[in-house]
Amino acid sequence: MSVYKIIELVGTSKTSWEEAAKSAVEMASSSLKELRVAEVKELDMKIEDGKVTAYRAKVSVSFKYEK
Repeated sequence: MSVYKIIELVGTSKTSWEEAAKSAVEMASSSLKELRVAEVKELDMKIEDGKVTAYRAKVSVSFKYEK
């Protein structure tokens, strides 16, 4: 029997939503073990002076919960 924890992360990128989501997952994997699934929940952009300056991806990530 396994139990998984789900957390939400927000990744950012100057180039794309894909890079934003990827950065969130890769950062989480540096401190969490056994990441299983990542689901993109929401995408948005930061706008300054009428120009897109950053892409943001809200990502739910699950990982195996251990004692």
